[in-house]
Amino acid sequence: MIRKAIVLAAGRGSRMGALTEELPKPMLPIEGRPMIGHIVERLREAGLREILIVTGYRRESIEAHFRGVEGVSFVTQLATEGTAKAVGLGRGFAGEDPFLLTFGDILCGGANYSGICEKLEQSAAAAVIGVKYVDDPWQGAAVYADASGAVAKIIEKPARGTSVTRWNSAGLYAFTPEIFEEIETTPKSPRGEYEITTSIAQLIDRRRAVRMFEMQGAWRDVGRPGDLDEASATLNDSA
Repeated sequence: MIRKAIVLAAGRGSRMGALTEELPKPMLPIEGRPMIGHIVERLREAGLREILIVTGYRRESIEAHFRGVEGVSFVTQLATEGTAKAVGLGRGFAGEDPFLLTFGDILCGGANYSGICEKLEQSAAAAVIGVKYVDDPWQGAAVYADASGAVAKIIEKPARGTSVTRWNSAGLYAFTPEIFEEIETTPKSPRGEYEITTSIAQLIDRRRAVRMFEMQGAWRDVGRPGDLDEASATLNDSA
């Protein structure tokens, strides 16, 4: 059973404007608690007992909130070079074990955490990507998969209206340690970042099995101030 999780929480969240002048986005309150507090609680309820939080901007507030919490540790991303670099910081934490990856601004029901971990274990895949069905995945990453759920291609931030798939990456992944070898050779994307989706694409190019997992229940990417207004309902609907 997968016991380890990495939570990416290094960014400021510039689309939140003045709300993140003093706090990193994962620390913005929802129902009186930091957003990342809800995420960590649900991870633990799903059986993820060792949690590494990748911090960066205003990291002191995140580390102070979780100080003394059993099983929670931190690593700092000094330069925000992209998600692949952030995940790579967790190599020592993961060791030879599989792990779950999520973000400090993605809210979903805890059953998705246990479900994606089970999918990795049962499928013997190198990676599993959580996906949501959308009209157009232009704001995230377009995931192309066959009827069996085998992923053939993943494209980060495709141009609007160009995707012929409606599967969008939901910001939840399960990986074997094999992903770290791909991170080591991941080039910068056209956006100038080292992106975990590029690392996954390299796995696919090497004919390593990558599967998709359809997210269940309420889900929200809390990216803008207006999303905070809906976040409470998301939490309650996805409990």
